[in-house]
Amino acid sequence: MESSDPSPAAVSKTQEISVPPVEGVAGGGTSYGWVDGGLQGSHLGSSVIDPTKVHSADLLHVWSMPSTANVSQQEAPRPLEHVNLLAARNERESFQIALRPKVSWASSGIAGPVQIQCTDLCSSSGGRLVVGQSITLRHVVPILGVPDALVPIDPSSPQINLLPGETTAVWVSLNVPCGQEPGLYEGEICITAVRTDSDSKADSLPKSERYQLYKDLKTCLDITESRDHSSSEEMCYNMQILRLSSTSTTLRRMLVLPAFQDCHENNGLGDMMDEDVMNNVAVRVKLSLTVWDFTLPLTPSLPAVFGISETVIEDRFCLEHGTKGWYDALDHHFRWLLQYRISPFFCRWGDSMRILAYTCPWPADHPKANEYYSDPRLAAYAVPYAPILSCTDAAKNSLRREVEILKTEAHWSKAYFYLWDEPLNMEQYEVIRNISNELRTYTPDVRILTTYYAGPSGSELAPSTFEAFTKVPNVLRPHTQIFCTSEWVLGTREDLVKDIIAELRPDLGEEWWTYVCMGPSDPQPNWHLGMRGTQHRAVMWRAWKEGGTGFLYWGTNCYEKAMIPSAEICFRRGLPPGDGVLFYPGEVFSSSKEPVASLRLERILSGMQDIEYLNLYSSKYGREEALALLEKTGAYLGPDRYAHDHGPVDVMRGEVYRTCRS
Repeated sequence: MESSDPSPAAVSKTQEISVPPVEGVAGGGTSYGWVDGGLQGSHLGSSVIDPTKVHSADLLHVWSMPSTANVSQQEAPRPLEHVNLLAARNERESFQIALRPKVSWASSGIAGPVQIQCTDLCSSSGGRLVVGQSITLRHVVPILGVPDALVPIDPSSPQINLLPGETTAVWVSLNVPCGQEPGLYEGEICITAVRTDSDSKADSLPKSERYQLYKDLKTCLDITESRDHSSSEEMCYNMQILRLSSTSTTLRRMLVLPAFQDCHENNGLGDMMDEDVMNNVAVRVKLSLTVWDFTLPLTPSLPAVFGISETVIEDRFCLEHGTKGWYDALDHHFRWLLQYRISPFFCRWGDSMRILAYTCPWPADHPKANEYYSDPRLAAYAVPYAPILSCTDAAKNSLRREVEILKTEAHWSKAYFYLWDEPLNMEQYEVIRNISNELRTYTPDVRILTTYYAGPSGSELAPSTFEAFTKVPNVLRPHTQIFCTSEWVLGTREDLVKDIIAELRPDLGEEWWTYVCMGPSDPQPNWHLGMRGTQHRAVMWRAWKEGGTGFLYWGTNCYEKAMIPSAEICFRRGLPPGDGVLFYPGEVFSSSKEPVASLRLERILSGMQDIEYLNLYSSKYGREEALALLEKTGAYLGPDRYAHDHGPVDVMRGEVYRTCRS
């Protein structure tokens, strides 16, 4: 987390979620009837603790952690400090609040529930960041025992359950709109231990409703007792008096019910008792955010194209291809991923790694298509080559019409075709050449992207494997314009980049992009589950430092096949955990249909935002100075030499703020 000081240093379904059906999720408490440093020797003894009578600091540890921390269930408590953050406009900055119970205050097997309430962040000039819009809270849920899934916390009932002997984290995101006024914004997050429903004196009614009912009943009682009964003579009137007397007795009996005991003790005063109690016993996390006068561009500087498997969506959500439900599901996933500065493409895989890749499910002449392709958040888009899976005349005619429409649009410069993933031999290379020749008859400025990690087998391009790899552009020219290579090939040898770039022809529009997938492995940057947070974020630092002009990731939702939305999530066999999975179906965790982001996806966003900081610094002081900044702050020196804690990240970003603000 960052300081608002110009020279910052490092700072250090309502969420009563049952263990979700996720393969290998760690859950359950580690002990019962335990004490972890709180209320030891207390006069409370073994009786159930009423959290409204005890300060929450005596019941649980609360401390903050940076977004790059993997807060494990065994994470040890730290001192609670003021949280200071720095963000540009159109940027999301996040941190975590860690919670660990000291004792149990519930009688139902959990340590107890906590309520998490955040105030709006306000500036002295009247600016405001509103909870639920610019400020969101998510519960960090472990996958395979590793913190990863970020399950939204319902703003109307912001509670999570703590388990005995376990640390739980809440992910707090601050989203700064493009038009936000720069300045210092301050607020706080209140953490309050609360009673469970089963431990509450009144299960069915919130406290505010009970106070209202108490007042209404008391008013009714006052009315019935204020009548003058002495003048009554008629029998019917006497019966009314008897009924009134009976009503009075009943009402009085209701007022002394246990549900109203705390109201009676306060003489019926205190409609705001819940809020007052929370204010008195809550642990307060002070939060400051410096919004500075730099706006991240709407269109990411580095095109990052990420795949979404349409077949996974069809299977898991039981959708027939081409139906309204199918279009709605794809549209929902596309729009949701755009917030991460990602340019999504949908994909369907054929034999031998053929791939149908497309960004827009609708044809180019559909009104939705222009809406998709013209979205300023989209840095690149894939045009479908339909004949890749079915080479019919209808597919070819559809392709020709698609290209004829799109090539007249201003956004055509963002278009690319992705035909084959990692071709391995000359036969597959020949297919790419033939398709390229076909596309070039429609328009000469077509761009084809090809991923590869080796030269074609059976060829004699060069005497060594690496040299053959570098000679691929000579085989695919002019049939590929975006040469997308695996970071795995480089290993930790950054110096090999120059050998790759030396074979490219920028004058012919050729570009060098990179990708990660199964490799590279630890300690190099990648997005596998269980890697360090800075290791996840460093993927984009590496791409920027090496000079690539784009990035590709093969899949974001590629779990094992399932036929219902809430089915157990299993990573694909043979792949490192997390490879090809950056978000989860919301239905796995609650009734929500909103996808659930992973920690890794949030760190990808942070890395993409860091690129904009580095580009700003480069625009003022030159690329060499920006490279030096990455190194001298200790944030990133190379694929196996990068910061393991968050401090250098804050220092690097803070230096950009200090030197580049107006």
